[in-house]
Amino acid sequence: MSTNRLRKDFLEFFKSKGHKIFPSDSLVPLDKSVLFTSAGMNQFKPYFLGEKKDISRATSCQKCLRTDDMDKVGKTPYHHTFFEMLGNFSFGDYFKQGAIEMAWEFLTHRLNIKEKDLWVSVYYEDDEASSIWKEFIGVPEHKIVKLGAKENFWPSNAPKDGPNGPCGPCSEIFFDRGSDKGCLKENCNPGCDCDRFVEVWNLVFTQFNRVGENKLEPLPQKNIDTGMGLERMASVLQNKSSNFEIDIFYPLVELTKNLLKIEEITKDKNILINAIVDYTRGATFAISDGVYPSNEERGYVVRKLIRRAYFNGYYLGMREPFLYNLVELYAELFKEPYPQLISHKRDIAEVIRSEEERFIYALEEAKKQLYSIVEINKKENKKIIDGDIAFRFYDTYGLPWELILELAKEYNLEVDKDKFNQLMEKQKQISRQKSMFIDTIFTWEDYPYDDITQFIGYEEFTTKAKILRIMREKKEVDELLEDDKGIVVLDRSPFYPQSGGQLADRGLLNTDTGLFYVEDTIKVKDALLHIGIVKEGKITKGEVKACVDRERRLALMRAHTATHLLQSALREILGEQVTQQGSLVDVDRLRFDFNYFQSLTTEQLNSIEYRVNEFILRNDRVNKKWISLEEAKKEGALAFFKDKYGDWVRMVSIGDYSKELCGGTHLDYTSQVGVFSILYECSVSSGIRRIEAIVGEEAYKKLANYKSLVKNLVSLLKVKEEDILDSLNQLRDENRILKDRVDSVERKLLKFQVEEAIKNRDIYGDTNIFVYQFEDKNYNHLLFLSDIIRERFLSSFVFLISLYNGKYIFVCAVTSDLKEKGVTPDKFLAKYREEIGVKGGGKELVAQGVFVKPADILSCREIVKKFLTHEVKL
Repeated sequence: MSTNRLRKDFLEFFKSKGHKIFPSDSLVPLDKSVLFTSAGMNQFKPYFLGEKKDISRATSCQKCLRTDDMDKVGKTPYHHTFFEMLGNFSFGDYFKQGAIEMAWEFLTHRLNIKEKDLWVSVYYEDDEASSIWKEFIGVPEHKIVKLGAKENFWPSNAPKDGPNGPCGPCSEIFFDRGSDKGCLKENCNPGCDCDRFVEVWNLVFTQFNRVGENKLEPLPQKNIDTGMGLERMASVLQNKSSNFEIDIFYPLVELTKNLLKIEEITKDKNILINAIVDYTRGATFAISDGVYPSNEERGYVVRKLIRRAYFNGYYLGMREPFLYNLVELYAELFKEPYPQLISHKRDIAEVIRSEEERFIYALEEAKKQLYSIVEINKKENKKIIDGDIAFRFYDTYGLPWELILELAKEYNLEVDKDKFNQLMEKQKQISRQKSMFIDTIFTWEDYPYDDITQFIGYEEFTTKAKILRIMREKKEVDELLEDDKGIVVLDRSPFYPQSGGQLADRGLLNTDTGLFYVEDTIKVKDALLHIGIVKEGKITKGEVKACVDRERRLALMRAHTATHLLQSALREILGEQVTQQGSLVDVDRLRFDFNYFQSLTTEQLNSIEYRVNEFILRNDRVNKKWISLEEAKKEGALAFFKDKYGDWVRMVSIGDYSKELCGGTHLDYTSQVGVFSILYECSVSSGIRRIEAIVGEEAYKKLANYKSLVKNLVSLLKVKEEDILDSLNQLRDENRILKDRVDSVERKLLKFQVEEAIKNRDIYGDTNIFVYQFEDKNYNHLLFLSDIIRERFLSSFVFLISLYNGKYIFVCAVTSDLKEKGVTPDKFLAKYREEIGVKGGGKELVAQGVFVKPADILSCREIVKKFLTHEVKL
């Protein structure tokens, strides 16, 4: 049975049993407590918690991504990072008997697996499940294995170790590959660690609420959560000993072998190839769901997957990008269940190729640095790389921790993990401090109240309201006095909280006793928290007049509506594959991140800016309405993958060119934006570009400034406006001619000045050493001097220094005969940059850079001699 057929048959079987088929949720889950969707039940959490009750039975085939067992991938037949989980779920409907009967029927009747090949395990205290298997299904008692809480309880070992919350025993179904497999012992059963028995289905009976160690209370609503690994079940049906041999993996394994030009396959090579295929599949699906490589959270996982996969190829001799070639085959193999891979395959391949190129560069730079560290460690007889150096590899070169360890192993070195972890934690703390979400404010988890604030800011800037709660330093108080900082919670408010990239409103809360300036507004649960300071008098509970800063809000609305216009223009001009990857809506200023794989040309930027201003001039109405999420999807509304949506969503549409899900505040007509002007475009990360632009008053100020600038140029150059560019080009050409004349005179002077450096040369064996300091010479001058020296002296090592514009700069160069002996500037710098105190780089014959501390010419001369002694064996 093909994997596609298995997936389809499973869903159709449970549909026939009254289950609603749900499509796979995105790998980016609604549940913010996890980075990626890691189980089939994730999207059904509201049903398990009783928050939603419109259905009682569901089934799905869920895309999942887990990296807990990343190191096991390829080494075992069944471990994966990305996998598909088939599942059926009951929310207070059928329980153990129903779940067991349906699972058995599907396996033995729909898949035609022989009953004699199936075994089951149950939690050792779950007599109910054991009895159902024996009495109702007819499984022989010796094939019902009772195991402990570690193996047959969810979460694993929950009664003793926790966490508190819903949990329950589980029952697993195993396929017996035969007594000639595994450990070959007579008493072998599913409790054995050998690979004779393949776990194909896990039935979780969520019946308890854990309230403490070994304290389990019955749940009022008992649920069923089952999971069948698609790939593992396919390996059983296709009679394969490994998941990597099934129909959706084997072609990729073969393609990878061809790309790596591997003919003879060893066990170790096979492990690396299988991991390459798995990691790249995980990255492909994550990118398809909008997660791009970066150094943070989900992006870091994707970066790690790509880099681990490439490093395996690197280990097998590959030195150029190759993973991106797998994407087209992934798209073909998975086009039936996930057709979006076909339409996005080019973009996904570009992201992966770009990340490979970045990593190749990072690897080469890191190896140069590591070579220098190895040499230092040898001198000091150290076997451990310092944690701060390892962290620099991570922070500067983007090397995951696991790859730093691999590089260190090549040189028989260990790494100080404790110090590395300390620096990682410090970086996280700095990142948190920079976050807009202030640490002193409540999170969803710890806000202890059930306050509800009605938001009326879509219609009103000002309203009368009641103060529900006053807080200072997370504690409720009766009043805030003048200059006190605190939080005020209202029953209704026009203040928009920071959300969806739009900054929060600011303004005033005015009571009979005082004036409170609102500096920030955030939403916690259903409450709006107004954060600020008392400017006059005091604030107590009672009536209040809440007034949003109208001009600031209008400026935010101009920027937000312009952001929608910008996305429409980008998709029209660059292609519909362009989607939002992030945004910031500020006061008459916006920042928009989008996926694109090359810098935009001046012509493209001009076209985008012109198109947005065309939209503005059309004076189209900006329509906003609340509709169901399903209806919005049918209408083709764009959604930002990082935002989470409920069953009802707010859709903002403009003309026939813009339709987005958006909870932000917007103008009524596009003409109210005024003017749109792009400030710059740049790269943010691999495959992600950023445009920053201004609108309204800020854009007008910029245009007024340009007008003044043009007027001054006309006066200065004494030409007409239309002749400014010609006049400037003429001045540039004249300046270039004068500069060439100056350079010509300078070079003639340099030919005389080089004699002083020649007089001070050292002769070391057959090699001439030139270490000399000049005054006020730039890089071009030093390069010219090094060329003169190398033309006159056959075997030369040149290290010239100059104090130029307040910095010590240098040029290091060698003659070709030294290069042939392995004496090169890049090797010299890699080995001694720390000791000399320089940073820079170059090629095999010439390098240049700058001193990070005052140059010491005598020390430089001795270090050059030491280098030559070591390399040339003088």
